[in-house]
Amino acid sequence: LGAETFEEITYEGYGPGGVAIMVSAMTDNRNRSASDIRHVFSKNGGNLGETGCVAWMFQKKGLIIVNIDELDIGEDDFVGLAIESGAEDYQIDDTIIEIYTEPETFEEVEKFFKSENISLSNAEVTMLPQNTVKIQGEIAKQVLNLVESLEELDDVQQVYANFDIPDEELESLGD
Repeated sequence: LGAETFEEITYEGYGPGGVAIMVSAMTDNRNRSASDIRHVFSKNGGNLGETGCVAWMFQKKGLIIVNIDELDIGEDDFVGLAIESGAEDYQIDDTIIEIYTEPETFEEVEKFFKSENISLSNAEVTMLPQNTVKIQGEIAKQVLNLVESLEELDDVQQVYANFDIPDEELESLGD
């Protein structure tokens, strides 16, 4: 009775400035999705590529983000908790701490932090770029428009990219 079959598909391509982009989609019509995604890439200065053309640049990881302002404990104590939780790595920024896990241990690490009453800003299994491409100016605007346009497509679940826009550049772009 009108039962639809959805399939998960990953599209890969390049945006302006050589930025690698992966698009995770869930669709009931593979041809429509490919056409829509190809159109958005070409309209925004990018190219849809072959399977595997950028996937090698990304690694599946668990990512947990904690706002430093929301921590009731010191950074050193938090780092101790991160190690105790089984996290693989962490990175401290001015305002956030990013904790990285293997996908298989993500839920266990997330539960650990929740049991310690640590407020998580974000927690997900994602595709992290192994290296980034610094972009700015008009290229940055084009890449942001491309990513935003891809995210607006109905079939698109997630967009991953390896660009890095300096904070001062982001501020000048109005984001």
